[in-house]
Formats: sequence, C-alpha cells, structure tokens
Amino acid sequence: MSATPTTRPVVTEREARQVAEAAREQHWRKPSFAKELFLGRFRLDLIHPHPLPADEDVRRGEEFLAKLRAFCETEIDSARIEREARIPDETVAGLKELGALGMKIDPRYGGLGLTQVYYNKALALAGSASPAVGALLSAHQSIGVPQPLKMFGTPEQKERFLPRCARTDISAFLLTEPDVGSDPARLATTAVPDGDDYVLDGVKLWTTNGVVADLLVVMARVPKSEGHKGGITAFVVEASSPGITVENRNAFMGLRGLENGVTRFQGVRVPAANRIGPEGAGLKIALTTLNTGRLSLPAMCAGAGKWCLKIAREWAGVREQWGKPVAHHEAVGSKIAFIAATTFALEAVLDLSSQMADEDRNDIRIEAALAKLYGSEMAWLMADELVQIRGGRGFETAESLKARGERAVPAEQILRDLRINRIFEGSTEIMHLLIAREAVDAHLSVAGDLIDPDKSLQDKAKAGAQAGVFYAKWLPKLIAGPGQLPRSYAEFRHGGADLSPHLRYVERTARKLARSTFYAMSRWQGRMETKQGFLGRIVDIGAELFAMSAACVRAELLRSQGDHGREAYQLADAFCHQARLRVDALFTRLWNNTDDLDRKLVKGVLSGAYEWLEHGVIDPSDDGPWIADTHTPDTPRPDVRRTIPD
Repeated sequence: MSATPTTRPVVTEREARQVAEAAREQHWRKPSFAKELFLGRFRLDLIHPHPLPADEDVRRGEEFLAKLRAFCETEIDSARIEREARIPDETVAGLKELGALGMKIDPRYGGLGLTQVYYNKALALAGSASPAVGALLSAHQSIGVPQPLKMFGTPEQKERFLPRCARTDISAFLLTEPDVGSDPARLATTAVPDGDDYVLDGVKLWTTNGVVADLLVVMARVPKSEGHKGGITAFVVEASSPGITVENRNAFMGLRGLENGVTRFQGVRVPAANRIGPEGAGLKIALTTLNTGRLSLPAMCAGAGKWCLKIAREWAGVREQWGKPVAHHEAVGSKIAFIAATTFALEAVLDLSSQMADEDRNDIRIEAALAKLYGSEMAWLMADELVQIRGGRGFETAESLKARGERAVPAEQILRDLRINRIFEGSTEIMHLLIAREAVDAHLSVAGDLIDPDKSLQDKAKAGAQAGVFYAKWLPKLIAGPGQLPRSYAEFRHGGADLSPHLRYVERTARKLARSTFYAMSRWQGRMETKQGFLGRIVDIGAELFAMSAACVRAELLRSQGDHGREAYQLADAFCHQARLRVDALFTRLWNNTDDLDRKLVKGVLSGAYEWLEHGVIDPSDDGPWIADTHTPDTPRPDVRRTIPD
C-alpha cells in the first residue's frame, strides 16, 4: 500500500506563477463588460436593457422558492443549529426530499434544473434561515461534484453520479492542504497510476461537507511517467472507499453547523473512469467551475444584507434616545442608509451577473469574481454596522437576549458567520490579484514579452511593434467620451429622477482607471506584479464602477416594469453617491499611500527589530506547530465521518 508523501514539491515563486497562469483560461471568446470597463470602454450595451429570464424559468423558480420558504420557516431551527453546532439529520433529509440538493442539476438526471438566477435566490433564502444550511447546499452544488461534471464530465459519469447528487448524495470539493492554500503548485496529494486505477495518498484540509459527504471531488498530482502526462488532476471519489479517514471535524468562529474537516487518503484506489477530464487539467477545471460557482457567496451576502436592513429598520424605529428614535439621529441614520443602498447594489450585481451566466452570451469570469469580492467585503461592513446600531444588544447572543425576555436577534452571529466569506473560495487579497491579472490581460497579450526576462531580443522587438500598433489605437480613445456630454444616457432620466450623471461618471472614471493602469505598467513594467497594494485599489475601483452600473440598470428595469421604480431610483442614486466618494478616495491612494513605508516596516518586524514591542503580554497559544504534520500518525486517528440517513 502506498504511504502518505513525506516531502512536498519545492517550487520557486516563478514556477508557482507559471502553474497558476497555465490553469487560467487564456482566451476571450465572448465579450465581457467588466474586462472592457478596465480597458476604459464603458460597454453599457452589454448589460442594458437588463437581461431577463424566460417565463418558464420564472414559473419553475418561483414555484420552488415557495416550497423552500415554507420548509425554511417550519423545518429549519437556526438557534438549534447554532447551539448544537450541527444541522440535524432530519433537516438534511427534508432538504433531500425537497430536491434542494439538485437545484442546478438537469431534470434528465433527477434535478430541478433551476437557472443560476433562481439557484442564487434559493441560496439567499436558505442562507438567511441558517448560514450553515446555505453553505451545505452551496458547497455541494457550486463547487462539489455536480458543477465540474456538468461542465467537464463524460456522459457515463453524468449518468452514474448526477442522479445520486440530485436526491441522496452530498458532495464536497477537496483542494486545500495544510501547506497549500491559493498556491496549488505546492500540492502534495498524489494519484499514482496503477493499472486501471489511480492510488491516492495525501491529506486535505477544510473540506466543507467532507465530514458528511458521500462523493468527493479530489485534486491530486499525477506523477509524469510513460503514457501519463501527469499534473494536477480531478477525480470523483467515493467517500466510503477503503483508506479514507476523516480525522477531525473542524470548529470555527462562525458557521458552527459547517461539516468541515480534515481528510486523509492512504492507498485509496480510484478507477480511471472516475477521472474528470484529462490528466493535468485539474486546476483549469477548478477555476472554470468557480467562474459561476463563486456567485453562491454573493447570493448569501445579498440575503444577509436584506436581513440586516430589516433588523436595522425595525430596531432603530422603536429604540428611543434623547426624545426620538435612534434612526432619526444622523449618526445612526447614515448607517441605515449605507445598509439600504448597499443591499440594493449587491442584489443588482448578483442578479445581473447570474442572468448573464444563464444567457451565456458574455464571459463573466471577472464579473463573478468582482461579485464575490465586493459582496463579501460589503456584507461584512453591513453586519458590523448592524451590530453598532444595536449597541450592547448587538454584542449579546440571541440565546442570552431570549433568556432575559427580549427578541432573540442573532446580530453577533451574522457578523461571525459572514467573516469567512472574505476568505472562502479565494481570499480578498487573492481575488485582487486574480482580477488584476484578467484586467491587464489585453496589455500582457500585446506587450508581455517586453517585460519577460526570458524572452529574446527578437521576441521583444516583435512585442514592441505589436504594442505600438495597439496603443496607437487605444490611448487616444481614453481622452474623451460620452461621459463628458451632459445629455448622455438620457434614458436614465425620468422627471425628477436622474441616474444619468452617475453613468457619465462611470464612463469618465473607466477611462481614468485605464490611463492609471497604463501609466503604472509603463512605470513599473516587470515589477508591476509586486505592487499588490496598487493592483488591489485598481480592482476595488473597478468593483465600485461595476456595482454602480448594475444598480442603475436594475433601477431602470424596475421602473420600466412599474415595480417600485421610484424607490429603486432613490436607492441607486444614494448608492452611486456613496460609491463615488469611495472611488475618489481610492484614486487618491493609488499614488498617495504608505506602501513603500509599510514594506520597509514589515522587513523590520520579520527581522525582530521591533520584538520589544510585544513585551508585557501573555500568549495563550500552545506550542504546537504552525502547520500540521501530514505524515501518517503512529496511532491511527478515529474516523469521525458521519453518514446522514436518507
């Protein structure tokens, strides 16, 4: 039997970047609103008029939402899940019976076949009842077995596994390892070919759903050998296979019902027929799956915003201080305005991105990433503001509030539950870099060889000629545009309601953003990738502009449908004014910041120059290793995998 690897791949920074670059989709075969935005081109025509779902999709979606709402209201006990740190078996069984495991699976395989729009609405609804339930459903369908099989599976694999995933079997996605996060080049889990099988050895960490899963998507490294291309490869693995041990059920700050653990593979045999795609395609499959899979997080963030708004409105209207409700005090009122406007924008970003995913006319890899980045950051801020509005009651647990006779409002819980979204499926810092790479793709395509130290003088000369042609056409278009014409975007002006100034601002600012990016590339060239603070601000500006565009387009859609149009315009107008202040501040910080000073300070911290500053406190941590040893333990650990009965 194979043993768990004792050594991890040793890779340089450049090699790690090459692995990540090889995994990303190289070509743009469809238009992208966000990609154009970063290039200074405001392609409003790609998102306006707002795309709409087909009538039949709406009918089926609304029908399921009604059933799911009834289930959530009567069968999900959020307080019990928080108290027991576990979703009851009967709740999971009820979700299976409802068909919630198969929301995105085609009806031919026993699923409901919901669109991305209605799948996200369902996640927002379930996540509001219990974030742990939302995470269970999302991990199973957004990144678990159903999505990669839908996109890359063979007909035989779909016939074998999708009916199980639609009704009975929970799935999980296993990529992360104790020493591997967003740097997959260090992946140590191996899948060694052996006849018609592969033999898996390794340890996976933070396996959401892994403690209760029936099926796993596992990323493992296939060694290169005769007849085997090798590389990181994806497999469907039966969780009950001999040699698999769930060694720990992890506990977290929030999402206490999350079935997340540590899974060890020791000589686990997996049929070659269970390999998804060719050898070496695992990372590409994972990244492509995440292009739409990431939309599940902003779905639950938008739902959290709606709940925060409801609680803030009800509480701030009845809580009186100094002779009037606290909502009428400007310091509190501004927080409520921020929550209301931002919730409207998050839902606008989510619905627009989801509908574009359903139509498949646009490449939404950047839009989905922006939605995840923006949604997770803004939802956390909204929850934090809700806790502040609630005051001491915001810090008090719902159970304690109930025990002393007050409404059991879990404000502190939502703050804890939402915090992970800034880390899940790509941390904010990694999302900044991922989006920045896509945003500058056009530049690297024409001028990348100029700054590549490995390219020959001939290659650099050719790249210089290509860059000259590209920039001669592109740069002049960044000087002027519709954003400077006072009558542009007049279709967003109706009586006293007028969003056209905001769209003109977006158009002007997109050009400014593109000019800033070009200047930075000219200034730093090959060192551009090290300027992570600058790149993060560039991406944050793009995220705000995307959110402003989505908010305006959604407001106009609601107005045209006679569905709260006046109020929608008010919300969009308030959000855009708030966003413009943030954008202006970000532009200032592009060139006026402490990045260089911080870099020097960090070197001093790591060298121990300021260690004296840490004196005078006690560190309650134990003396265990920072990163767990993945070697096979001398004493096997008990298997804590739990099977949920159907």
